[in-house]
Amino acid sequence: MSPNTLVVVSALMLLGPQAVAAQQPPRPSETPRAVTLTLAEYNRLIDLANRPAPGPTTPPVAAVLASADLRVRVDRDTARGVFTMNGDALRPGVSRVGLLSGATVTEANAGGRPLPLVADGNAHTALVPGPGPFTLTLEWGAPLAYKPGRAGFTLPVPQAGTARATIDVPGEQADVHVSAGLITRRTVADGRTVVEATLDPGSSTEVWWSMRDSAPVAATRELRTVADVMTLITLSDSDVRMAALIDVGVVQGELRTLGIQLPAGYELTGVSGNSVETSEQRDGGLVLTLGDPSARSHQFLLTLERTVDAGSFSLDTAFVSVRDVQRERGEIAIEGVGTLELNATERDGMHRIDVRELNAPLQSLSRLPILSAFRYQRTAASVPALALEVKRFADAGVLAAVADRAVATTLFTSEGRALTEVTLHIQNRAQPFLRVVLPAGATMVSVDVAGETAKPVLGTDGIRVPLLRPGFRPTGKYQVSFVYLHAGTPFGKKGEQQMTLPRMDMPVGIVQWEVFVPERYLVRTIDGNAIDVSKIPDGLTGYQTTNYTSSVRVETTPKIPIADADPTGVTAGLVRGRIHDESGAALPSVTVELSSPSFMTRAGRTDSKGDFVFLGIGPGDIHLTAFLSGFASVSKSFSFDGRVHQEDLTMRVGSLAETVTVTADTPTVDVRSTARTVTFGNGVERVDRVDREPQTVPPSQNVINLQRRTSGVLPIRIDVPRAGTSHQFVKPLVVDQETVVTLRYKRR
Repeated sequence: MSPNTLVVVSALMLLGPQAVAAQQPPRPSETPRAVTLTLAEYNRLIDLANRPAPGPTTPPVAAVLASADLRVRVDRDTARGVFTMNGDALRPGVSRVGLLSGATVTEANAGGRPLPLVADGNAHTALVPGPGPFTLTLEWGAPLAYKPGRAGFTLPVPQAGTARATIDVPGEQADVHVSAGLITRRTVADGRTVVEATLDPGSSTEVWWSMRDSAPVAATRELRTVADVMTLITLSDSDVRMAALIDVGVVQGELRTLGIQLPAGYELTGVSGNSVETSEQRDGGLVLTLGDPSARSHQFLLTLERTVDAGSFSLDTAFVSVRDVQRERGEIAIEGVGTLELNATERDGMHRIDVRELNAPLQSLSRLPILSAFRYQRTAASVPALALEVKRFADAGVLAAVADRAVATTLFTSEGRALTEVTLHIQNRAQPFLRVVLPAGATMVSVDVAGETAKPVLGTDGIRVPLLRPGFRPTGKYQVSFVYLHAGTPFGKKGEQQMTLPRMDMPVGIVQWEVFVPERYLVRTIDGNAIDVSKIPDGLTGYQTTNYTSSVRVETTPKIPIADADPTGVTAGLVRGRIHDESGAALPSVTVELSSPSFMTRAGRTDSKGDFVFLGIGPGDIHLTAFLSGFASVSKSFSFDGRVHQEDLTMRVGSLAETVTVTADTPTVDVRSTARTVTFGNGVERVDRVDREPQTVPPSQNVINLQRRTSGVLPIRIDVPRAGTSHQFVKPLVVDQETVVTLRYKRR
């Protein structure tokens, strides 16, 4: 063994255990071994141990784009698209990534946040933090270029590993081409053509298609529109409401957005229209986005309101107008709630028109009577406006319901019981019930409303009879009738009987009342607030004067001075006169009879001055007769023309059965009477005239109908007399009060 070998072996023996111990833990069970190396190998190991550790590897580029997806849609004359790009940032920090060249980018974001872009000439570069993956979204747009028979645009393609595009163009027969790339799929649906293509990255691609299926899209033309604005102003109690109906006609171009100027002081409350997609208030006006710009006409309805002082107020108001139109004309209608006085002063080209000249759609908007109407044509130099002065008046109450007339029929029995039927002819507007307060001791028997049975309701202040709702059938007048029974005092040989009609909370134009009394009683009126028809001249109430056979009725008629005669007809048909004796002294209490072939005999008495008067006498031949005990009767005939007539008579002391007849224009008509002989103390006899007793007056059809109803129809049992005398009364304008009549009777 050489010395060099011994040295190496000794060194390895010294270093060997340390190197092995550094590599793995010693194993107690293993025995250390020796390794023999050459000097060259040993030196190589020493060199390797002394070399420094290598540094990290640097990527060759800062960032890369892996893929780009493009979705492009063509509408009219613009192509818009969205680019979605995926990539990786390889180096830490912020790296620059080239995106597009020669493109119009409208918006850029990364992960929902705005993406910073750097413009380098016509190229767009994004600043992306790294390392790590990223996703970028760009919105892009470009105008269309037109050539005969086709349209197209330039599509920028990002420098990515792969670039795919989906292109949507109008037309079902569009033949789409790309200058750099390959179309992989074509779909036609809903009047559009959709193609999918793989494009060459980093190059601008020309996309065009044919337009054989439709007319070529014209280049953008100037927009020209006209507008008609119909405005309705409603003057309410505390606010002013404005409704504007706007008609816009497109003369040239396509209308995509419409600007509307709103009047100052008003608040917009509503916007409606078939072509309105969105609306936005901006700069004191309104901007409408339309869904169908190709339409030639559009219609909108705007509603606005503003508050005003309650009651009377003054207001200067402008109106809704359309911006950027070639011509605008309008009409204005003003209506008001309640009773008010309107003074409207027009300004700036506005002029007043008749409300009948208003446009039909504007008239259909109104719900109240139109107070004023105006028309205008807006120009650049004029702003139409109105100065309104409103004076409001308080509303007065109106009748909820009214009865033109009420017909009452009362049947009296000998026991004093009275069965009364009341029929009202009603016009109802808003009253739900008719309140009836029956006389004390009376009981409701039945109720009919418009010919159908109804059920009344009992209240603390009377009985409620239900009425038909306003507008319900029948639409006009209808009848409400009710029957009630009153247990009164039985008739004696003679006495007085008071009758009362119920109170009703509805104004009644006239009450017509017929009372039927058994035939064995003589009855006359002594008191009450109703008028006996027999004492009213013919033709004044609509009743026919009671017919007496061979009888004379005596009535007291008030004196009417001749100066009060009205030639217009109020006192037409007046016959008056004065009766005196041969010495010229007035004769009071003279019975005066007036008869004619055209009406029944009328009678009256002179007053303390000897005057008499008759009203409501019709034209014709009149026979006038005067009677007074101790004087000879006087008769006179004359022709009456309907105007006021004065007739004076002179009476002289008469002898036995002496009659004086005065003949005028027509023959004398004698009046028969019952005579009696009176013997004076000196033996002179005189014949006096005595009025005959009136015969029984037959009942009207109302009495007969009520008599029939008691026979098994009404749920009561009452012995109604079948023969008797009818007495008729009237009372005009009855308002929530009782109609009362007091009768004095005696048995025949």
